[in-house]
Amino acid sequence: MKKIIFIILYANLILIAQEKFSRVVDEKSGKEMIVGVCDFSVFADTNYSWWFDYEFNNYEPDSLSIEKLKSIESQPQITIILGTWCSDSKREVPRFYKILKQIHYDENKIKLICVDRKKEVNNLDITSYNIKFVPTFIFEKEGKEIGRIIETPQKKLEEDILEIFLK
Repeated sequence: MKKIIFIILYANLILIAQEKFSRVVDEKSGKEMIVGVCDFSVFADTNYSWWFDYEFNNYEPDSLSIEKLKSIESQPQITIILGTWCSDSKREVPRFYKILKQIHYDENKIKLICVDRKKEVNNLDITSYNIKFVPTFIFEKEGKEIGRIIETPQKKLEEDILEIFLK
């Protein structure tokens, strides 16, 4: 029994040590926001799931664009920079993630960075991304940027993604 308790405690310590983000209070709204590198599991928290799940479940991507995206073999790396406090991020990020789920995109190729209102992250220099607005979706192949979607798509999100994937 002691071994089981030790294993559980040890596993929890490892998970806590691996957390690369922090939960901080947004001075403007008084609500919690995420700052740092994380994954989509943070949106399971009730502070974020109410808006994430709503957009994810209600967005209907264009099926033709989805089929075209599925047929593309070479998937670029994607860095998503968002603010959990930002209305555009609350709308576009869940929709973006739904598209990625539908095309069976490899989640290991996604880097998710949550920023504060100054577009900064504690203990991480993101100035090279040149972020002015969030969300910003940055697509890279072989370490070179091939495109971005900044704040809102030019057409439909899946159409903009398709154009970038075809580069």
